[in-house]
Amino acid sequence: MRQSGLPVFLRVDGQPVMLVGDGDAADAKRALLDRAGARIVDEDASDARVALIACPEPDAVAARLKARGMLVNVADRPDLCDFTLPAIVERAPVTIAIGTGGASAGLAAALRQRLEDLIPQSLGQLAQALAAARGAIRARWPDGGTRRRAIGAAMAGPLDPLRDQPEGAVDRWLAGDGADPARIVRIALRSADPDDLTLREARWLAQADRVSHRGDVPPEILTRARADAARLTCPAAPTGLPGLTVDLETPR
Repeated sequence: MRQSGLPVFLRVDGQPVMLVGDGDAADAKRALLDRAGARIVDEDASDARVALIACPEPDAVAARLKARGMLVNVADRPDLCDFTLPAIVERAPVTIAIGTGGASAGLAAALRQRLEDLIPQSLGQLAQALAAARGAIRARWPDGGTRRRAIGAAMAGPLDPLRDQPEGAVDRWLAGDGADPARIVRIALRSADPDDLTLREARWLAQADRVSHRGDVPPEILTRARADAARLTCPAAPTGLPGLTVDLETPR
């Protein structure tokens, strides 16, 4: 199934964003825009390119603004939306957005509540520490692929973002050996259902540089790999290549 939209984060700090409507729904949109630092304008403004609409009869308003070339979001009317607003879990500077393509705001809200319990408050501090160490990380691993694998291994181990990370965790990780062995990992699929992957197998797929697979491996499994990982349809995994190759065997 094609995804319902292109997920993006739009910088609106200090930028004009149109808000049309009043009442509770409009107040909720206003609070969201205020938190993002947007400069809220009304329909008379000519410099806004994005509009949020929360009024009882939005069809004519949406048509009018779209004719001006604006992208609009209409409360409770996904059929009129050019974009939707996700449920948000925030651990600044980390923002986790949950969208359903307008299918169910209630489902997005329920997922947000679950994730709030899972995401530690220290996640933002970890992100800031990684940003501060960006130069040291690049110096330690100059090659982009090696660097990505080192970071991926850290996220699956000593810097697990779902664990509360103490101060200095990034520095201690950088002081470790940071080995990056090239290897081939073979996964014998138990079924065509990606939910049957173990957590370790899912991590291997998420970190792989290459995914070799038999021709009948389901696409639902292949989508669990990174979008930029090379995908090779072949009877056996290639050898002698640097980095991590995940070799998927046909479901039993």
